[in-house]
Amino acid sequence: MESNTPIRRKVTLTDIAASTGVSRATVSLVLRGSPLVNKLTRAKVEAELRRQGYVYNRAAANLRRRTSSSIALVLNELANPFFAEFAAGVDETLGEAGFVTLLGSTGESIEREQAVLASLIEHGPGGIILSPAEGSDAQQVLATVGAQTPLLLFNRELGGSLPEFAHWDRLMLDNQRGARLATEHLIAQGHKRIAFFGGHRDSSSCRQRHAGYVEAMTAAGLSMLPHWRVETAPTRLDAAHRCGELFTHEPAPTAAVCYNDAVALGLMLGLNQRGLQPGRDFAVTGFDDVAEAAFSTPALTTLATGPRERGRQAAQTILARLRDPQADTNFIVAPAQLVVRESSAPPRSL
Repeated sequence: MESNTPIRRKVTLTDIAASTGVSRATVSLVLRGSPLVNKLTRAKVEAELRRQGYVYNRAAANLRRRTSSSIALVLNELANPFFAEFAAGVDETLGEAGFVTLLGSTGESIEREQAVLASLIEHGPGGIILSPAEGSDAQQVLATVGAQTPLLLFNRELGGSLPEFAHWDRLMLDNQRGARLATEHLIAQGHKRIAFFGGHRDSSSCRQRHAGYVEAMTAAGLSMLPHWRVETAPTRLDAAHRCGELFTHEPAPTAAVCYNDAVALGLMLGLNQRGLQPGRDFAVTGFDDVAEAAFSTPALTTLATGPRERGRQAAQTILARLRDPQADTNFIVAPAQLVVRESSAPPRSL
């Protein structure tokens, strides 16, 4: 005889979140006993868990964490060729270790970053590699991913202090020294009016690269006029659109240290539109040495950072963290090497 007793649907995190008006990530943090959830929210969520009869299988959750076959990779600008090469290096190394890469892109949006991280956490990745969006805050990231998920920060620092108990590793580029080398190279070429072009002050990597530029200009006794600092999105298109701002006031610069290669390539497009030939009428340097840099016209002088190698290094670091969760945190600064090509010729008056 068939039973007429209805089969009760299993209560999910989504059900609890919808009933309490909080995110799934917050419900997950409550279940994991995270101290990041305030008392009122915790009480409300716990009451709803009891009301709906939600059963949390902690042993199964722990087992999933130990046997996770995926690593999340969250990038701030997927369209940037640098991050495409970086992601390829990450995926190669994770694949060799038997892991799958879960990819997310934030498009420089803090809100999007929080949503992407919260969604990826629900898939139970073994760890996260994060290149933060501009203005990201350590406490916001911690509230979303929790303290137990291994995390590696790449390329940019988070605002606020990093939680020591979370064992977050960092892999950064030698931004300040690299930009200083580019600026010193242009000075040695005979340029005195040198701009710093691209990036935003909300980005730690941009602040560091600008500091290297200022360091070199100050050491050489050269002035830095306000209109020689032009902020743009770190993309080719915005750089091309903002090119004209370098020439709105006199004296105009004769060269520019660009935030990255995408900005440098965009600036060269903008210069061509103004009838100026990059490398002859105006000198340009980039930062990253993406594959296209050597084949642009003219070939781009830049700082080589080995994006694919950095991807492999990031993957190796997060895998090492999975093997030893309590090991001392890593703070790695990868070198940047100046590669001189045709885009940084001396000023034409020499």
